[in-house]
Amino acid sequence: MTAVINIAVSIIVMIVLQLIGMIIFQWMTPFNDMEELKRGNVAVGLALGGKFLATAIILGVAAFTNTSIWYMMLWFAVGYACLMAAYWIFELVTRGFNISQELQKGNRAVGILLCLVFVGTAFAVSSLII
Repeated sequence: MTAVINIAVSIIVMIVLQLIGMIIFQWMTPFNDMEELKRGNVAVGLALGGKFLATAIILGVAAFTNTSIWYMMLWFAVGYACLMAAYWIFELVTRGFNISQELQKGNRAVGILLCLVFVGTAFAVSSLII
């Protein structure tokens, strides 16, 4: 019975962390992600999907490699900080244009690239989680 309770608590914590992560990422953009999605902005959808997948990868590895929910949360925080850093670094190295503006304009190429920056960073960071 204890195992079932541990799994249930872990799932609840993972869902809450995923939601918190998505809210923080939405605060990072100067536009409303949900409004852009309602308008059919594919670029924002790709970027938001990449963020969701990246946080899920980090959460999954953190949960798999740690028996303590506290350690899982700690590793998620570390991984999440790395994802945020990757976004800001990506923004810095693309000096020819503004990522957020291009996403808001619907630039799918930027959406795809940003999606893969997030996913690639998540895989790299996940390899460090112990």
